[in-house]
Amino acid sequence: MKAQVFRGVNQLSYEEVPLPELAVDEVLIKVKVVGLCQSDIKKICYPLFDPPRIFGHETAGEIAAVGAAVSGWQVGQRVVVLHHIPCMHCDYCLNDNFSMCEVYKNVTTTAGFSPSGGGFADYVKVPGHIVAHGGLIAIPDGITDEQASFVEPTNCCLKAVIKAGIKPGQTVLITGAGPIGLMFVMLVNYVGGRAIATDLLPSRIEKALTLGATAAFNARDPELSTQIAALTHGMGVDVSLLAVPSDKAFFQALDCTRKGGKILFFAEFPDQVEIPINPNVLYRREIDLMGSYSSSFRLQKQAADIIFIGGLM
Repeated sequence: MKAQVFRGVNQLSYEEVPLPELAVDEVLIKVKVVGLCQSDIKKICYPLFDPPRIFGHETAGEIAAVGAAVSGWQVGQRVVVLHHIPCMHCDYCLNDNFSMCEVYKNVTTTAGFSPSGGGFADYVKVPGHIVAHGGLIAIPDGITDEQASFVEPTNCCLKAVIKAGIKPGQTVLITGAGPIGLMFVMLVNYVGGRAIATDLLPSRIEKALTLGATAAFNARDPELSTQIAALTHGMGVDVSLLAVPSDKAFFQALDCTRKGGKILFFAEFPDQVEIPINPNVLYRREIDLMGSYSSSFRLQKQAADIIFIGGLM
């Protein structure tokens, strides 16, 4: 089979690699669509992992083969592959911190070499613990493979929206209107909030408005905080979601978030970035800072329903 093999920083090679061999509890998927996640780009552009590897984890495809011990799945079924499934019994899992579970973090779906997702290949192998514990989701008729590939990133964004406690009627600032920021715009609308987006690119600003943002501004607009104050009766937004790893975006969010509001970090910053802040700003204004990383096992069905039934995409 063919695969896009990571051979070093900024080195991808389109190669012939062996078809993965199945154990009795495993499933082989013929990849139809795989999303390109920002994390994939980082893995390719920076020395984070030793080569060779085959990345790609936002995968939708068709079951090509099943191991002898697999039940409930048949060749020909269309499925979404979820590459993270937690152990469900460690202290993190018992506290619903599934993304901190070591089993969750250990990616095991593979198309060869060190398991790294495997979606950038003709076929990907899904290991037994993922097959047996909810890591395959059947794609309904009428849903395209492209739509289905959004189940995993939708889960990640939905987790952040729920963690931030966004309620109907609340106003939410979304810094960055790239793919993730645009998903936030749609999900904020989905839970009944009002989205305000910022970006540097006019095309993304326009897209945010098309997808339902109440307003969208250029992130370099010197009057940004004034305009947001005007939209929020002088209060500021209830929640800010940082969808770009920018210290400038953080300070904009801090300026635009109301007293008693929340700021959630979703984008991963470079490790060398440090943000100086006077803690009294948080103390006196009662601003909550929080982070949200990856997906939640609890939200798998809801994320799938949003894509398959809710018409988010």
